[in-house]
Amino acid sequence: MNGHILAATARRVLLQLRHDRRTLALLLLAPVMIMSILAWMFSSTPGVFDHWGPLLLGIFPLIIMFLVTSVATLRERSGGTLERLLALPVGKLDFLLGYGIAFGLAATVQATVVGAVAFGLLGMQVRGPELAVLLVAVLVAVLGSSMGLLLSAFASTEFQAVQFMPALVIPQLLVCGLFGDRSMLPTALQLVGDVLPLTYAVDAMHLLQSGTELTGAFWRDIAVVAGFIVAMLVAGAATLRRRTP
Repeated sequence: MNGHILAATARRVLLQLRHDRRTLALLLLAPVMIMSILAWMFSSTPGVFDHWGPLLLGIFPLIIMFLVTSVATLRERSGGTLERLLALPVGKLDFLLGYGIAFGLAATVQATVVGAVAFGLLGMQVRGPELAVLLVAVLVAVLGSSMGLLLSAFASTEFQAVQFMPALVIPQLLVCGLFGDRSMLPTALQLVGDVLPLTYAVDAMHLLQSGTELTGAFWRDIAVVAGFIVAMLVAGAATLRRRTP
């Protein structure tokens, strides 16, 4: 890997994001608005926002970062930018990690802003450390970015990229334990949930809601989510190829 290329690629993507005001609004304002509406909805029912807030704090960044990353990367592919870069004598992994670093930084800023608003202004409370909640939210946001980088290779239009979201994210929401105990699901769906990354992020949030200590199970879930991120980035590197001979 070449550090100069990594830094240059990440800087270029971040500059593009900075000048795209609509994307910045989607990244930062949309999840804050949704969390605020959620807190307002349950303001008269103590404990409800404290239950759902941390769980959704890890869901919104994944969905939004998946959409932003997949569409932005597809534009690079379809516009020929990525192909011109691949013509240079540099490694494909350098480019992909550059994109991953840029979107990972954007994901970190997004999760941190939303978490600060949820804990600071909306009064959300958890039994576990607040920094651990933010760690899970950041990892899930980066997971969404890595999914977007990988799956952008299989879409030819931005509309197709958006279509991947309900096909890949919604099934994970249904079997990850967000809406109830996974032990109540049919065995087949439990097995499906066991191989999906969002399950482990939700399990980590549940552990933070139920206890004050960072247990080994929590760090295991964090490691699994991180492993999925690395695996998707490596798989994404394999999809980077020139479209012309």
